[in-house]
Amino acid sequence: MNDNRTTALRRRTVLAGATAALARPALGQSSRATTLRFVPSANLSFTDPSISTAGVTIVHGFAVFDCLYGVDAKNRPTPQMVEGHTVSDDSRIWTFRLREGLKFHDGTPVRGADCIASIKRWGARDSFGQALIAFTDRMDTPDDRSFRILLKRPMGVVVDALAHSAPTPLFVLPERLASGDPFKPVTEIVGSGPYRFVASEYVPGSRMIYQRNEAYVSRTEAPEWTSGAKRAWFERLEWTVIPDASTAAAALQSGEVDWLDAAALELAPRLAKSANVVVRNTSPFGLGSVARFNFAIPPFNNPALRRIVRDAITQEDYLRSIHGDDEKSYSTCYSAFLCGLPGVTEYAKDTMGAPKDFTKLRAAVKAAGYNGEKVIVINPVDYAVLGNQGLITADVLRQLGFDVQVDSMDFGTMMQRRTSKAAIGQGGWSIFHTSAAALSLANPAISYFTRGLAEGGWPGSYISPEAERLVDTWMSATTESARQAAFDAAQRLALDDVAVIPLGFWRPKTAYHKGITGIVECDYSLFWNARRG
Repeated sequence: MNDNRTTALRRRTVLAGATAALARPALGQSSRATTLRFVPSANLSFTDPSISTAGVTIVHGFAVFDCLYGVDAKNRPTPQMVEGHTVSDDSRIWTFRLREGLKFHDGTPVRGADCIASIKRWGARDSFGQALIAFTDRMDTPDDRSFRILLKRPMGVVVDALAHSAPTPLFVLPERLASGDPFKPVTEIVGSGPYRFVASEYVPGSRMIYQRNEAYVSRTEAPEWTSGAKRAWFERLEWTVIPDASTAAAALQSGEVDWLDAAALELAPRLAKSANVVVRNTSPFGLGSVARFNFAIPPFNNPALRRIVRDAITQEDYLRSIHGDDEKSYSTCYSAFLCGLPGVTEYAKDTMGAPKDFTKLRAAVKAAGYNGEKVIVINPVDYAVLGNQGLITADVLRQLGFDVQVDSMDFGTMMQRRTSKAAIGQGGWSIFHTSAAALSLANPAISYFTRGLAEGGWPGSYISPEAERLVDTWMSATTESARQAAFDAAQRLALDDVAVIPLGFWRPKTAYHKGITGIVECDYSLFWNARRG
């Protein structure tokens, strides 16, 4: 299985297949100049971006669909499909006006009814969307270019909900598609964005094709994150799935492809030395790593023990296990939310960032009532970033005096195992690790890490009526000071309860040919404004 000759043969076979796939259209020089060849991070298993939060699906979604609002580099909402909005004096009626000339790829105009159907579809699945729907009395359309959201009671963050880019952006679909079952994929991929998905050339697991939407009406503001101008300079986008990271890197270096969505971290230094390749962090935000306890069973149903473990870890150990000593690619953050955004405070810095005295920490574990219960760390061996973090945590737990067992498994098995609510010895678990798009940790309503839902919450059984009350208070606030007060309380509660142990933020790498310019900095690969030369 690890034989070098077998690996080399497999890489040559994959490259041959990838090269054949690239060559199918028999592009001439002029066509090559107007075609961008892209290697996604994974196979596009879901073409309906309402169904999956996978990064590759969201990248596809931003190419094909447009959004009512974008966000700038500070995560602030900015109008995109809308001209703007007005709010009634009692903060209960929000009226939105669409820009002129917006059309779907099937030629039909974008109407207020399409926006309402899309909001309802998105709101059935997205956590922030669910909160917005819960506040909403009804929605209606004064005319084809307008729609209204009429609230049961004031909600000050309506636009923030409509604008957020992670984990599930609000993409606008035609009403005839969006009005179907939100938990079933749509049968056609029809958006109004800068590129059109060519379903007839889609080869699942291998190839995806997009054509420029000549009818797209771009905004004129400078592009920033998911906001501003979206100009499609390429006539055609060709995505080719290349599963082997080394093969993909070789294809970029040889000029067979133009852009790798995700450059393997271990190959990034080699790629960076190539004269014709640019390697950079995807964005200043990247991904946030966390450890999650099982709150339902001993020992971590004890909040005092959770706090001791929180303060015993050293974030730099986890971040260096991903990026080595490349300090530009990671940052510590002693908050449950994304450091650097307005209103976020590192309330745990004094305790988490303090020097570690394990003699005192072990004594604290005993004093807190640890009774020798087995601690099970479920750990994916096929996902190095998470697997390394699990081993670091296991070592910290042993130093604290816990009886630790690491259960190694593949990532898919871990995803299933973490949903178990069984006792230790019957399939139960104590702690797991994961990462999420940093902007999905931007506020109390959007972050599933810190929500305290009694039903349908994230694995780990963190149930907190107080956390949910603060979410409601934060959303209801109609002044900045009231909203910040609720945000501060939510931050303190998340850290005091240890909803998760924050392990810092790290930046994946993207790589592209230096002849490709105009790429907008974002956590997702965005094709608008990218051009050759």
